[in-house]
Amino acid sequence: MLLSRPSRVSTPPKSHRAAPPCLSATLMAAPPPEPAGAVRLESLEGLILDTVISKAGARTAAALACTSTHLRTAVDEDAVWRRFCAQDLGLDAPLDPEDRPLPSFKDAYKAWLVSFGMYPLPLVKRVKLFWTSLKSWLSENFPEALRTLNKGVSEAQIRSAEDDLGFKLPMPTKLLYRFCNGQLPFTGDHFEDVRMAPLGIIGGYVFYNHCVNVHLSSLEQIVEATKEFYLELNEQGVFNELKLALVATSWYHPKAFLLNCSNGELYVGTANLPGGEMMSCVPKSLIKPTNNDMPQDGLLLWLEEHLRRLQTGMIKTRPLKTSRYICLYPEGTPSCTSATTNGVKVRASAVFAPEHPHSQGHGRRHIYSYSIRLSVPEAIMLGGVYYSSCQLQSRHWIIRCRDRVVSDVHGEGVIGKYPSLLPGQEEFVYESCTPLNGSPGSVEGSFTFVPGRNLLVLLSVGIGSDTVFLW
Repeated sequence: MLLSRPSRVSTPPKSHRAAPPCLSATLMAAPPPEPAGAVRLESLEGLILDTVISKAGARTAAALACTSTHLRTAVDEDAVWRRFCAQDLGLDAPLDPEDRPLPSFKDAYKAWLVSFGMYPLPLVKRVKLFWTSLKSWLSENFPEALRTLNKGVSEAQIRSAEDDLGFKLPMPTKLLYRFCNGQLPFTGDHFEDVRMAPLGIIGGYVFYNHCVNVHLSSLEQIVEATKEFYLELNEQGVFNELKLALVATSWYHPKAFLLNCSNGELYVGTANLPGGEMMSCVPKSLIKPTNNDMPQDGLLLWLEEHLRRLQTGMIKTRPLKTSRYICLYPEGTPSCTSATTNGVKVRASAVFAPEHPHSQGHGRRHIYSYSIRLSVPEAIMLGGVYYSSCQLQSRHWIIRCRDRVVSDVHGEGVIGKYPSLLPGQEEFVYESCTPLNGSPGSVEGSFTFVPGRNLLVLLSVGIGSDTVFLW
């Protein structure tokens, strides 16, 4: 990092003119080592000198600029600072942290150091890239949700929130909120809250009357919700030794994500959260709360994985009444299973719903919800005969938990419906759920359709076998 004037620099030969005033005072946090070989660099010119300066890094370049007019002229080239901005901050235009244009890349580098010099620059670049990428995805795919994001907060606001909470936030979480202060809060106005409810950037799922959609909380909401959490849900004192911050919640059915600010772990609350039951959302081995250059806590890792799933099409937006939402039922392999028979295509995937009320009680059963999509992409062919449509008649499910059959279901239609499928029309989608005592599990079986005579479509979908991250 580049912030204070060195206390001592190499003295050039008397034949040289005195070095010009040094600009590194605004760029250096602490005096760097005495620049070795500054005199020898005087003989370098052009591309070779530019390459040496670029390899040396911004901190050393600012120190070299203090040693002679020749080196200062070379370091002052904006092309040099363009490279430093790109490699250290991920900037491709001379903008300040508020996205305001500046005269040069050198000015941009200074502005970013003034705002973020208290953090490791590799982490600043990483968090900046996350928010830039997420906002880009939202802009293209879900602009309604993009408009719910708040501007970032200041260091003073973070310190104030930490004072209210009574503990410090992990460094990666602080940086996340420096760039974006979560999402707009719910106002208490019913109609406005109903409009906002499906716009959570984390997303959710719907099955029967169980609806979840998770919003990333603002810093102010974190403070308020965390205080309420300790007052209302900590009657048994099970959370007394934990420094938990409530960082994301659902407006529909309650679902809470809590960040342990002591060790950086992120948890999701189960239906028995008042009793202290939480589940880790991120593998503990990935969390590095004290790494000097690149600390990473559970919230940052969780959000980055969520972004990866959005960018790869693993999860997508889906209609919900008059709105849309980010649907957490996986759409891509290997988490989404697909089978096509005689032109009828069936896709299926599952999500874990630890917050569901039936996820507690005898046997500690957990609820998994599965989504089934039925369609005819091109044509229905059976025995060389083309059919213009077909209609679902019945289904047969075999549900297993750890390779043991726990349910064998034969039934008419699905959720009381008998959909007709036509070539090229949108998928018919329905969701259901099943309780399991653990994971991995699976749902497999068949659908029978009637196009004049029976079609049989076989399907198998895994449940809970890839839940490394939890949503």
